[in-house]
Amino acid sequence: MLSLHNIKVKVGEKEIITDFSYQFEKNKIYAIMGPNGSGKSTLVQSIIGNPLYTLSKKSSIEFSSKKITNLSPDKRAQLGIGITFQTPIALQGISVFQLLRLALKNVDVVKLYEDIERLAKELKINKELIDRPLNEGASGGERKKLEVLQMAILNPSIIFFDEIDTGVDIDSLKTIFTFLKKYRNDKTFVFITHYSKIFAYLKPDEVLVMKQGKLAATGGREMIQKIEKKGYEAF
Repeated sequence: MLSLHNIKVKVGEKEIITDFSYQFEKNKIYAIMGPNGSGKSTLVQSIIGNPLYTLSKKSSIEFSSKKITNLSPDKRAQLGIGITFQTPIALQGISVFQLLRLALKNVDVVKLYEDIERLAKELKINKELIDRPLNEGASGGERKKLEVLQMAILNPSIIFFDEIDTGVDIDSLKTIFTFLKKYRNDKTFVFITHYSKIFAYLKPDEVLVMKQGKLAATGGREMIQKIEKKGYEAF
């Protein structure tokens, strides 16, 4: 589904990722774990095509058998790659409805608004938050819920959740994961985190550990227990 080969990434002159190759398969749940500064978020930003991150000439990204290494972020999103951001920003003057209407062509605007209202109710998002400018006055947990709502509407086939637990209280986290279980629909989920607590709600099929810009280890769910007992020093 998504194949990464010889990924090396620089920001400016600093190399953040020195070696990463992996293939993400359809309809699986992945965890990418590692200490702060290990390159987890840099990897995701590179996958979605953030121009601030420069890949080496030998780096290659393929999605659904199509090489996307040089595609713009909007083209990658149109192919079915989605992300929820670690720190969602506020957008003045643009509501979540207006943003999604811009992103989706030839959409029935009445149905779109109804879908947003329905999903917001399931995610326990106050209605006023979907009518005001995106993320304006919203708490960390509310912003993360709005990110998940957008992914549910846009319906990408693979979604990267970049530290979805940051700034989210335990009740909101439970609401988000209950929602994700219901709306998974053959999607591939990739959770980027350095804490294992989120996997009490949704169990990963594969666990990847990053350290110092490299893919240090891969394995099943037993990797989480190893991390809990020994920390990242075990890798």
